[in-house]
Amino acid sequence: MGCCDAPGLMPIETALTKILAEVKPLETVQTVSLSEAMGQVIAEDILSPINVPPFANSAMDGYALRSAGLEKSDTLTMAGKSFAGIPFEGVCGEGQCIRIMTGAQMPKGADTVIMQEETEVDGDSIRFLIKPPANDNVRPIGDDVRLGDVVVSKGNRVTAREMPLLASLGIATVSVYRRPSVAFFSTGDELRSVGEPLEAGQIYDSNRYGIRALLEKFGCDVIDLGIIPDNPEKLREAFDKATKADVLVTSGGVSVGEADYTKDILDEQGEIGFWKIAMKPGKPFAFGTIKDTWFCGLPGNPVSAMLTLYQLVQPMIAKLAGHSQYQPPQRLKAKTTTVFKKRPGRTDFQRGIYQISPEGQIEVATTGNQGSGAFSSMHQANCFVVLEQERGRVMPGEEVTIELFNHTMY
Repeated sequence: MGCCDAPGLMPIETALTKILAEVKPLETVQTVSLSEAMGQVIAEDILSPINVPPFANSAMDGYALRSAGLEKSDTLTMAGKSFAGIPFEGVCGEGQCIRIMTGAQMPKGADTVIMQEETEVDGDSIRFLIKPPANDNVRPIGDDVRLGDVVVSKGNRVTAREMPLLASLGIATVSVYRRPSVAFFSTGDELRSVGEPLEAGQIYDSNRYGIRALLEKFGCDVIDLGIIPDNPEKLREAFDKATKADVLVTSGGVSVGEADYTKDILDEQGEIGFWKIAMKPGKPFAFGTIKDTWFCGLPGNPVSAMLTLYQLVQPMIAKLAGHSQYQPPQRLKAKTTTVFKKRPGRTDFQRGIYQISPEGQIEVATTGNQGSGAFSSMHQANCFVVLEQERGRVMPGEEVTIELFNHTMY
């Protein structure tokens, strides 16, 4: 039986399309200082207020001169020096050259720079061994950025690549969309926080640590509501607190029959479509609203929780944040070097380790145990091996699609 033949089992592509069709950007605009802009999404095109460089300057250490002057003589007199931040104040006249450093302002009258290695120096008498064309080794005004250029477009997230660019333009504040606020908690009587002793039948709550790390990488303001026991009043109180956020993410309690209290509260307060996603791991997933808050219910198994957060919630958060330039993780073709066990029926996201062979071929191997509770394999992996839902067992040498981890996994 194919995945679409099973009642309620939804292809992951359909689930993501439905999520993105419902979610709208927040569009609340704030002005923040440049130092606070890292990770924020730009709310309007940023135009350059200046030319970069603001003056013509030398591309290397050497001598600035009039190129036409070398037609009369290959030897010129050094008339001064131009350093970065300390320009030559006069004019470079006929028969003269100016000692100049990389980045220093071009003197008036000079149009060319000859590197010092192409000269012979005798005191202030400089003999030039080449005759370059005009403007050689000169960076003109606006060579990098021109006044009025769009330097960062609306909808882009500020990264370490944009920060120095904006600083180089003297931009002190930027308009950004408000970060989405995301509340999250884990459910289950068996869960204990790290640092507490475990008793019989108990396990440590690892999901909140992974969820928090990814949400912060997604650019969210996070609200950790902790571990909520399987108690209707405690759960109801947690849901009430969470509705102050834009999004609520829970882990555990969304599988059929797993936590009736959670389902009852969701039925009372929200509009939820409980989906069985045709993906492995991560079949149990719920999406909808609780009052005015978006709700994402993740499976309880650690790998399943991280995978559904990464594949389904990450693009949702990007749209909510106004990140219109968001790109999904890169996918490439690779040859397998190990067996990948699989049964037809669901799209399988297995943890893999890819590398480039000496011949330049992208190869991928399994990390081993692919159980939804085996998180050590996620630690070892550097990609997902995406196996189509109707595909079966994969043997060494077959071609597969791999999905490289994006920056949120590092």
